Amino acid sequence: TLTEKQSSLLKERKELEVSVLRQLSAAVLNKEKEKRYKISKEKPELSGEELEKESQLTDEEVIEVIVFEAKKRKESIGLFEKGRREDLAKKEKQELEILQKYLPEQLSEEDLKKLAKEAVEKTGAKEMRDFGKVMQELMPQVKGKADGNQISKIVRELLEVK
Repeated sequence: TLTEKQSSLLKERKELEVSVLRQLSAAVLNKEKEKRYKISKEKPELSGEELEKESQLTDEEVIEVIVFEAKKRKESIGLFEKGRREDLAKKEKQELEILQKYLPEQLSEEDLKKLAKEAVEKTGAKEMRDFGKVMQELMPQVKGKADGNQISKIVRELLEVK
């Protein structure tokens, strides 16, 4: 019946969300392990409890993990669509939607252009070889709030016009 089908679809949706959150949790745990290992090499004098506390990820680091996971989904979507695997691309799109719920609100293209122009002016960039300086100025302001490829494209356009 229709209600059974709706119930079934709700269960599938929740299962996908649970799956994505489990994957995300594993990615965060792996990042914490990497951080703990790095800290243990830099500060071998720390006790287990101190090391545990220092290796906890900051909110920014967790957002970086979510951004990374979302980026993997975007890349997969492109590859699956190129390979005409719409079924797999659809699943990746659904996973991406779930991940985006946990990211900060994304900046509009207009806001990105405004911030990019400010970064160009602040760094005194005049040509394409100043690209790195502009990106270095801009990235901390937009981290997690915009796609790196989109930012790069906007900065390139601004520097090409000059």
